[in-house]
Amino acid sequence: MDLTSRGAAVRTKVTGCVYTSNDSPPSQPIPFHHEGGRVPRYPNYLFFFCETPPAEGGETPLCYSPLIYEKMKEKYPQFVERLEQHGVRYSRVLPNGDDQTSAIGRGWQSTFHTLDRKEAEERCKEFETEFEWLDNGCLRTTTKILPAVKVDERTGKKIWWNTIIGAYYGSLDERNRERSKMVTYGDGKEIELEYLETCKRILEENKVTFKWEKGDVLLIDNKQVKNMGRNP
Repeated sequence: MDLTSRGAAVRTKVTGCVYTSNDSPPSQPIPFHHEGGRVPRYPNYLFFFCETPPAEGGETPLCYSPLIYEKMKEKYPQFVERLEQHGVRYSRVLPNGDDQTSAIGRGWQSTFHTLDRKEAEERCKEFETEFEWLDNGCLRTTTKILPAVKVDERTGKKIWWNTIIGAYYGSLDERNRERSKMVTYGDGKEIELEYLETCKRILEENKVTFKWEKGDVLLIDNKQVKNMGRNP
């Protein structure tokens, strides 16, 4: 699976389907997410490898998604029910060319593997993604309605599949500043701040952090576990 067409991070291909995780500066936080969580096809498993451990910081926080679902369902059953019924939509402005200063700085050219606007538009249509070209050459995209909760067919457990916290709190740069438009319910209405703040707190309270040493390999079940990429 070609990860360069998924997600928002600027990545460098190492070999085959092996890529750097994110080429943005270490100071840029990477919010909790499931890899490929905003597209129809996604990897079942991820392998992370540490070649050079960071002098400080750089740990990878992890969160068990079924647990997050259970805690949110217990706290706000009406909110979770609405997410399950209506889904969510994500919006993002892709830069005209890669911006390595941003954790979401992958340009539309490297996202869609083309320099041709028409080809980029066709790729958007394949994913049923709405698009709008801006005057500065950037591309605004809005996903179709996507599931906020999924069921892992192996266990029957419900998974907190969405990235509403990452989209609202983490997916910000000079092109993407309007938090309320970065993620909405599937019907286009804003998600209430109370729910977002509580979910953010629950993720933080239930994370475990993996500290890297040289040569470490970490296998992640992408259906069950959210990763935060790295701490600043």
